[in-house]
Amino acid sequence: MSDDGTPDLAFDGLPPLRDVIARHDLAAKKSLGQNFLLDLNLTGRIARSAGPLDQGTVIEIGPGPGGLTRALLAAGARQVIAIERDPRVMPALAEISARWPGRLEVREADALEIDVASLGEAPRRIVANLPYNVATPLLIGWLHRLDAIAGMTLMFQKEVVDRLVAKPRTKDYGRLSVITQWLCHVEPLFDINPRAFTPPPKIVSTVVSLTPRTAPLAEADFATLERVTAAAFGQRRKMLRASLKSLGGDGEALCAAAGVAPTARAEELTVEQFCAIARAL
Repeated sequence: MSDDGTPDLAFDGLPPLRDVIARHDLAAKKSLGQNFLLDLNLTGRIARSAGPLDQGTVIEIGPGPGGLTRALLAAGARQVIAIERDPRVMPALAEISARWPGRLEVREADALEIDVASLGEAPRRIVANLPYNVATPLLIGWLHRLDAIAGMTLMFQKEVVDRLVAKPRTKDYGRLSVITQWLCHVEPLFDINPRAFTPPPKIVSTVVSLTPRTAPLAEADFATLERVTAAAFGQRRKMLRASLKSLGGDGEALCAAAGVAPTARAEELTVEQFCAIARAL
């Protein structure tokens, strides 16, 4: 252990990540959204942030050469199921699996096509340095399956996390803010400098914790709420009485039924008010 309690991966008996990348010729692929996180202090910090890992299953998306995978196992994860599309990294992940017998399962698959409820035993925690090009679609899919997820510790572009936590009347507030906050407690944890990655991305990354609420903030049907927020924020500068017409009815009457001012704009509404519109619809 380091002084701050981070697992010291130099003692896991495996080569440094840079050596692994060089030996297996694992240049990051832009087409797969790959940016490998090599700083062992940071991978250890992410693993610690995920909470107790000795029960249930940890699901990791896009492990690459396995830096975060190693940190999760060193931090005591009982079982890690890693979903990876890139066949080039399989030999490197196999070495980690051999080092931690019975605790790492690697599946060569597209995470967008995987039902997390089918993976391992509950409680399930998703911990991942997400590929930037599919991060938001993955999150939306997981929000639909929160009944199977105990918590998520995820790394996004900082601008995505800004949207996740945005409040009404701010420029970052939008569909993703409403849907995520309706279902989860969202807590940004820490930023990661681009220099920690290979290759360095052009943006700052942020690790965020998402904990499912015991009940949504307000009653609403998920699909209907998605339709309402898509219509409202699709024309966010328009008043709701105009933007909600795309739902196929009288926007002003819909606002009246929900107790929302028809002259308001999408960015002014709270999550609860969006839910009221969804119920009225």
